[in-house]
Formats: sequence, structure tokens, C-alpha cells
Amino acid sequence: MTRRAWVLFALSSVIWGIPYLFIKIAVDGGVPPAFVAWARVALGALLLTPIALRRGAFRGLGAHKAAILAYSATEIAVPFVLISAGEQHVSSSLAAILVSTMPLMLALLSVWLHPEHRPTGWRLVGLVVGLAGVVAMLGIDVGGRPGELWGAGLILLATVGYAAAPLIISRHLSALDPLGPVAASLIVSSLALLPAALAWPPRGWPVASAVVAIAVLGVVCTVAGLIVFFQLIAAAGPSRASLITYVNPVVAVIVGVITLHEHVGVMSLVGLALILGGSWLAARQGGGELAG
Repeated sequence: MTRRAWVLFALSSVIWGIPYLFIKIAVDGGVPPAFVAWARVALGALLLTPIALRRGAFRGLGAHKAAILAYSATEIAVPFVLISAGEQHVSSSLAAILVSTMPLMLALLSVWLHPEHRPTGWRLVGLVVGLAGVVAMLGIDVGGRPGELWGAGLILLATVGYAAAPLIISRHLSALDPLGPVAASLIVSSLALLPAALAWPPRGWPVASAVVAIAVLGVVCTVAGLIVFFQLIAAAGPSRASLITYVNPVVAVIVGVITLHEHVGVMSLVGLALILGGSWLAARQGGGELAG
């Protein structure tokens, strides 16, 4: 990759490695999960929509209304609420580790939707290894604490949505300017989440740290993150750009430990290694059969 591509890669890895920290700050600051999700989405829509309009990125979206709605639900509205709710019970580090299972979820969804693409060889090994990492982590580091198990379950459910979103894009939205569907989905999601945000508003004005966290989530993690990632895809290609999936959780764990003094158990680190290694194997295009 070029030097510019490396810089963009580093920026993307950091920008999309820190949302879990700021979600944790917001919910611990007394802001309800639905309001956190709505506020960051509404702020993102407010800032990104004018950019999409200037680029003419909304052209052609009318024929893809169902796909836009599905993408809004699976990539933004539902996961943002579930992760915020989950982080009321688990650390930001654990949330990031759980979200790193997305490639595994994507592989499992692909098997369900396309049985003819059933994984074999190293891809099958990757699925087993990655899922073993999840089971070991939840069974040892989280097991026995119902509140944390509930939070972890919500985040894993959100990750299923994240895994479904690329399938929607590849089938229905890949020919469009990506900024159009994203901006439209932010608008749709902000409208969909507004009733919940009004029903469960913060009790009084949130503490300053929570307000700053929501602003960072909307401006940096949503708008700037998307713009930088689009530039990274143009500079390095989609395959190399997707490698940030394996860097984001590491960034999130480091940031959580340093800033919030979160404790990350040994099994969580082992689970992270198994999840990332298994995801890499499961996402291999060729798959290949086991030698010998």
C-alpha cells in the first residue's frame, strides 16, 4: 500500500476502535441507550446529508427502498441500540471483542443463505476456532454473572445485524455511490429511533463527559469514520480496507484499559486471539482443503 493508504488505514483503525469507549462513557453518564443511538445517528445524518446532496449520491435510491430500510435496521438502528444497552452491563473492551465476531457471523449467514457455499477445510476450522473463542470467553470470564451474560448476548445479537448488512449491500446496493445509501440510512434510522429517544430521554441534562461522548460518536465515529473509510477503499481496495476488522478490537481493548482502567481477563484475550484467527481463516476466499 502507498504511504497515504497506510495513514488512512491507521486513521480508520483508531476511529472505529474507539466507539465502544464513548458509548460506555455516555451510558454510564446516565444517557439511555436508545437516546445515545438516536443522538449519534441524528448528528451523523445532519452532517453527512449535505455532503451526499452535493455529490448527487441520492440519485437512484428510489428503486432500492426495501434494501435501504433493511440496511438501516441491520447496520445502524438496531445494532446501535443493542450495543448501547449491552454496554450498560459489560466493559467497552468486552463489547469490542464480541463485535469482532462479525466475520464469523457473516460466514455463518452465508452458509445459511447459500448452502452450496458450505465451508470446508481451513474455513471450517476457522469457524470452529472462532466460535470456541466466544464460548471460552463467555463461559469463563463472563459465566456466572447474569447481567454480563445478558449484555454480551445483546452485543452478539447486534453483531448478527452487522454481518447481514454486507450481504444486503452486495445484493442490492453495490452499484450505487456508497455515500447515498449510508446518508439515507442515517436519516431513516434517526426517524425510526426518534420515538424511543422521546420516550426514554435523559433525566436532566447529561454530564459533560456524556455530551462530549455523543458528539464524538456522531462527528468522528460516524461521519469522519465513513469518509476516511471510503477514501481508504479507493486508495487500497476493499479487501485490504477490510483488514481494519482485525485491528479495531485491539485498539478498543487498549483504549478501554488505559482510559477507563478496565480489567481484561486472560480468557478474554485468549478468546480475542481465537476469534480473530478463526475469522481470518473463515473469511478466506479460497478456503482450501486441509493438507495431508
